[in-house]
Amino acid sequence: MARYHLIGIGGTGLSAIARVLFERGETVTGSDLLLSPDAKELIDLGIPISIGHKRSHIEGADCVIRSSAIPDDNPEVLASLENNIPVLKRRDFLSELTKDQRVIAVAGTHGKTTTTSMATWCLTRSGLDPSYVIGSTPKNLGKNAAYGKGEYFVIEADEYDNMFLGLSPDILVITNIEHDHPDCFPSKEKYYAAFQNLTSRIKPGGTMIACLDNPGVRWLIAHIDPAINLITYGLSKEADIVLSEFDHHEGAGIAFTILSQYKDLILPPASPLGLSLPGVHNALNAAAVYILCAICQVNLRTTEKALSSFAGSSRRFEMIGQAGGIKFIDDYGHHPTEIKATLAAARNKYPQQDIWAVWQPHTYSRTKELFDAFTTSFSDCDHVIVTEIYRSRENEQDYSSERLVKHMSHPDKYFVSNLQEAKDILKRKLKPLDVLIVFSAGDANQITNNLFVYFQELEAEND
Repeated sequence: MARYHLIGIGGTGLSAIARVLFERGETVTGSDLLLSPDAKELIDLGIPISIGHKRSHIEGADCVIRSSAIPDDNPEVLASLENNIPVLKRRDFLSELTKDQRVIAVAGTHGKTTTTSMATWCLTRSGLDPSYVIGSTPKNLGKNAAYGKGEYFVIEADEYDNMFLGLSPDILVITNIEHDHPDCFPSKEKYYAAFQNLTSRIKPGGTMIACLDNPGVRWLIAHIDPAINLITYGLSKEADIVLSEFDHHEGAGIAFTILSQYKDLILPPASPLGLSLPGVHNALNAAAVYILCAICQVNLRTTEKALSSFAGSSRRFEMIGQAGGIKFIDDYGHHPTEIKATLAAARNKYPQQDIWAVWQPHTYSRTKELFDAFTTSFSDCDHVIVTEIYRSRENEQDYSSERLVKHMSHPDKYFVSNLQEAKDILKRKLKPLDVLIVFSAGDANQITNNLFVYFQELEAEND
């Protein structure tokens, strides 16, 4: 039994790997600068975690895995190399992590977390007991990773830092492709090429499931090995699996039908599907999972029931609660297409209510690269507040999101230089029946949580 030491174990990616290894029966230790909620869960499992980085932490380790955020001069990295202990990034370790199981990888600029969560839930409900790694915590599963004893390993295939090129999928789902992560992929061509490289890693005889509606996916289809088994889905009548007859349920989710035009995938005529989640984008995610489950020979009635009971994942249009008649929703959206799709879904779900959107731009590079698209992404909300940029992994720059707000044509827009200003505006402006959605891949989700508590207390005082 090997001992694995993970540097930066509290992050979303490494904490998931740590859990899978631990449940697999391996010895796992870790270190990080702070104790994140994910790290605390690992400690509760029995994984020792050290706060801070010291050379002594790697003593006795057979393999060291480091987060992409850990620099080359980290003392634990240096000590490992001096002692001839392999030091791997996530990408380098994925083949070991997924060994002996058939890999289902879900990739795409948007929707991969929800689609991976849906797929894992459906396979779990069918009794297939998959292993999985997801970039968020699905509400139905209660954790973002697990080691299962079934034949499948379902993994969210993250393109950042080319992480997904460490995978060799048996089945690859591509939800969509749009230029993102300009700090890692400075051009659209480099970003698209990464996905093309991923398709070259599909195992012989493997299958790719892809959304034909997306221009980036259509480009990819034209540049893949023709030997790959390809199944397409979408609203396009040219797709193998066609979605239609959408029914948006006010205050609830969406229903739709799917029709198979694919000769090797026989579905019931105009199969009806219903989701508790709103939005056409979620219907497309569900269609990809429906196809996947058919390939894995899951009973389709079981799949339909699992999809209808899927409750979503944390920070993906997550309902935090309701207080003072106001709905508080947290969302991870940080790309203009994601924001636009989520607001369209919110408008369908809450057609008669005022929708407030708070957006925290994520990284200078993304804000600059997608500037024009961001200015037009908020048409489906009634009010929009834009905070200062969350720089994340980038160095501080003399660049403010205020200039983007000035170019927005929205009739009720606000720029705030700090999160407290946003809270102050919302405390004054929010009224019963309003819907608040906070878009943040950084720390602005504290706005949702703090205001929910504030209005709860206000409501209690008025009772």
